[in-house]
Amino acid sequence: MSGIASTLAKKRARAAGFGTNANAIKYLNQDFEALRSQALSRGQLFTDPAFPAAPESLGFNELGPNSAKTRGVQWKRPGDLCSRPQFIVGGATRTDICQGALGDCWLLAAIASLTLNEDVMARVVPSNQSFGDGYAGIFHFQFWQFGEWVDVVVDDRLPVKDGKLLFVHSEEGTEFWSALMEKAYAKVNGCYEALSGGSTTEGFEDFTGGIAESYELRKAPPNIFQIIQKALEAGAMLGCSIDITSASDSEAITRQKLVKGHAYSLTGATEVHYNGGLEKLIRVRNPWGQVEWTGAWSDNAPEWRSVDPSERPSSSAEDGEFWMSFAEFQRQYSRVEICTLTPDAITSNDVRPWSTCNYSGTWRRGSTAGGCRNYAQSFWMNPQFVIKLDEEDEDPNDNQAGCSLVMGLIQKNRRRLRKEGEDMQTIGYAIYELPSQFSGQRDVHLDKNFFLTHAQKARSETFINLREVSTRFHLPPGEYLVVPSTFEPHKDGDFCLRVFSEKKTETQRCDDPVEAKLDDETVSDSEVDAGFRNLFTKLAGSDMLISATELKTILNKIIAKRTDIKTEGFSLETCRTLVNLMDDSGDGRLGLGEFATLWKKIQKYLGIYKHNDLDNSGTISTTELRLCLKEAGFTLNDTIFQVLVARYSAQDLTIDFDDFVACFIRLEMMFRMFKKCDAHNTGFMELNFQQWLLLTMM
Repeated sequence: MSGIASTLAKKRARAAGFGTNANAIKYLNQDFEALRSQALSRGQLFTDPAFPAAPESLGFNELGPNSAKTRGVQWKRPGDLCSRPQFIVGGATRTDICQGALGDCWLLAAIASLTLNEDVMARVVPSNQSFGDGYAGIFHFQFWQFGEWVDVVVDDRLPVKDGKLLFVHSEEGTEFWSALMEKAYAKVNGCYEALSGGSTTEGFEDFTGGIAESYELRKAPPNIFQIIQKALEAGAMLGCSIDITSASDSEAITRQKLVKGHAYSLTGATEVHYNGGLEKLIRVRNPWGQVEWTGAWSDNAPEWRSVDPSERPSSSAEDGEFWMSFAEFQRQYSRVEICTLTPDAITSNDVRPWSTCNYSGTWRRGSTAGGCRNYAQSFWMNPQFVIKLDEEDEDPNDNQAGCSLVMGLIQKNRRRLRKEGEDMQTIGYAIYELPSQFSGQRDVHLDKNFFLTHAQKARSETFINLREVSTRFHLPPGEYLVVPSTFEPHKDGDFCLRVFSEKKTETQRCDDPVEAKLDDETVSDSEVDAGFRNLFTKLAGSDMLISATELKTILNKIIAKRTDIKTEGFSLETCRTLVNLMDDSGDGRLGLGEFATLWKKIQKYLGIYKHNDLDNSGTISTTELRLCLKEAGFTLNDTIFQVLVARYSAQDLTIDFDDFVACFIRLEMMFRMFKKCDAHNTGFMELNFQQWLLLTMM
């Protein structure tokens, strides 16, 4: 399916309700129930062709086919590793997750936090899966992926080395839900190695669909303990980590058994009576399942003897989980990451769901990837969104009235692109207060002049090469323009912009309408003057018709004399297009009036071309192209402009005169054809199959 057709199909599916957790999209069109039934009827265990038990599923570099880490790897089913494999035993717990030979502690920390919330866990790990009745070697999991939930099928062949699971595994070795879940997540991201390195918030969001925030503990607000406590009470997922100062610090273990550069889960926060006062304590878990803090308030530490037994934690096992004082936690750890489905739960005593909006968009080289504000000539080309904030918060921050919102910008599918040598783009966004003259307008893409004369009201905390940039804002009521971008222009990427707000907001794409104001420039045979008629007679020959081949000769003779425009000449293919578009009779040749009409259009487009060649390069840049379209009477949205740039621009993002003419005449004819077919101005046209073929062949 073509890219455009695929995009339309996805939009229709979303409109029909697909993509929610209750109605998740079947990833790669694999239906779990259908595949399981098929395997059972055949009496064969399921094998997944979409994620094979093969080297390419492991990785591409450190876990590549010839790497030392993957040498000797075999793929085995749980039944080959133990006599009585179990999917989940006694409910999913944090101790089910032990790290293997993959640097995805960030993911395991998120999975560990997931087990603390049964409702969230049930959304990710569907029930009624086991190695008992109905077992067919197939399992499935659900993940949130950039605005929609997907249901991911895997077979249960797992990578094994020296008789042990290579990656995540349970402490007992007989429970396999976490290993299979890691495999499903690796499938979504392309391979196991794509999971190496990351932020716990990424896993949090993909398991909840919530939005994540990060706090640096050195700069955290005074009430950070209460924020953490309330987030835990609201079922949020939390992580923490210790920054490293050099590569040698990564996974380095301190004297008191904390691991630097390692993703931990934050699982509890409480206050206990101690030495006549209240002591704030925090509970942390190492996803390794071992290596615990040995300082004050650690397992069996003397501090616990001064605490009433009713306030003491029940466990002191070497399970990777430990307590420490919050003051010590702030000294030792660098940051806390919080992800919740209801962001107000971390700032308000009342847990109320926030309003959410979610929009997808694209940055495309030459058309909608304008870069940040530093690039004034192209910044305006980026996609634009408008947020309307009407209602102020019920509980103002610091008695300041306004509207609270958290805005997150996610770049899509960057892990999958690692195999191709790609990595995260550097992304961020700017926010502008919309002037009153634009109030209520959504059918306008603001141009360069607006951004040259208006300062930003707010912006993302930074431009950074993370999957998501997320920032909390407190803004006065009004309308705001949001411009998400990569830091540098001409960087391809897909993104998802999300707005979580305490009160209901209206967020919409801000884009030009698709329309054209075209004059009737048709020249009839009788309107052609004697001079042009004589010229046509010489050019056309005895049949008084001009073919595509003849048109190519004519046009190239004319433009060869010009030094102010660059072109490699009109190709035969371009001339065929021009003839087909202008040919009313359908015989593949142009008569006198048709040729006169074409010549009139070429002269008009030449004037527009020259007027907008601002640097006198002899070519039109893709930025100048949008100005040319406006002068010619066209307004196009970002999607159609992307298609034109992809189809007609050269590698250096310039458009020669011959391609420029072909583009504009085709565009004009498409508008005219639609208006002709839509005789009653309904905005729709109805074609039978033959009419569709004739139209698309032009």
